Amino acid sequence: MIIVTGGAGFIGSAFVWRLNQEGISDIIIVDTLKTSEKWRNLVTLDYDNYLHKDDFLDMVMDNSLPKGVEAIVHMGACSATTELDSDYLMENNYRYTQLLADWAIKKNVRFIYASSAATYGAGHQGFDDSHDILPTLRPINRYGYSKHFFDLSALRHGMIDHCVGLKFFNVFGPNEYHKGDMRSVICKAHREIYETGKIKLFKSHRSEYNDGEQKRDFIYIKDVVEAMWQLLGQRKINGIFNLGTGRARSWNDLAYSLFSAIGREPNIEYFDMPPGLQNQYQYFTEASMTKLTQVLPTLKFRSLEDTVREYVEDYLSIGRGL
Repeated sequence: MIIVTGGAGFIGSAFVWRLNQEGISDIIIVDTLKTSEKWRNLVTLDYDNYLHKDDFLDMVMDNSLPKGVEAIVHMGACSATTELDSDYLMENNYRYTQLLADWAIKKNVRFIYASSAATYGAGHQGFDDSHDILPTLRPINRYGYSKHFFDLSALRHGMIDHCVGLKFFNVFGPNEYHKGDMRSVICKAHREIYETGKIKLFKSHRSEYNDGEQKRDFIYIKDVVEAMWQLLGQRKINGIFNLGTGRARSWNDLAYSLFSAIGREPNIEYFDMPPGLQNQYQYFTEASMTKLTQVLPTLKFRSLEDTVREYVEDYLSIGRGL
C-alpha cells in the first residue's frame, strides 16, 4: 500500500496517475478538499481510499493505519508563496511533516517528501543540493522558510539518511488547474492569450535583468513524477535532492514557447511587480542536478518548447487533466 498526501493536488495527483500507469491502485489518498476544484483531479484516478488530512494524522499518532504500508509520498502542504500566516505554514509544512517522517522511519516505511526551491531564497548561495550547504541558505518568504526548517531538522537529527526530500523548482503541467493564482504562467496565460491576444509578465526591478529576462528552472510534471517513481523503488537512495531540469530559461522564452504552441505571434506586455513581492522575488533559479542524475542515470528532461507544446495541445486546448 502506498499513501500519497496532497493526493488531490497538483504533484500528488500526477504521482497517483504515474502509479496507475504501473498498474498500482493499492493507494490511499490524503488531502483536504473543502470547496476547491481539486476534487476533479481524483475523477480519473484508481485508488482504494480517501482520508482527510486530520483524520490521517490522528491514525498515524494512534498507530491505527492499515497494515502493509510500504511508502508515504508526502506532497501535502500549504504551497502558497504569498501566505502570510506563519503559524499556519509551520504547522502544515513543518510539524505535520515531522510527525509523518518520525512514524515512517520508525516503521521502516519509505518516506518521500516535498521540499522546495524556495528554500534557496535569492540564490546568493547558489543552488547546490549538498547537505553541507543547507545551513547557509536564507529563504526570503515564509513558505520557503517553513520548508527549509524541516530540511534542517531532518539533517540535524539524522532523519535525512532514511528518507528523500525533493526541492521542486518551477513545475508546470496538467492537474494544476485548481491552484488559482499559484497556477503556472502557462496555465493562466493560455486563456489570457485567447481573450486578449497578449501575455503579461513582470517588469524587472533590477538593472542586470531586462524585462522578462528573469530566469527560472521550468520542469514538466511528467518528468517530475518519473523521477519520483524511480526514487520510490530505490530505497538505498536517500537525502535531499533538487528536482529541476538543470537549465534556467527566461520568462520571455516561456512566453515565446506558449505563443508558438498556440500558433500566434508573440505579444508581451510588461507590468510592475506588486511592491510587497519585489523583495521576495527570485530573479534566477537553476537546479544543480548532478547529485540526482548520478543516482538516477537514466533520468531525462524534455525541453521547455516540447513540454509547453504537449501541455497546450494535449491538455489545455481541450480542457482535460491527466
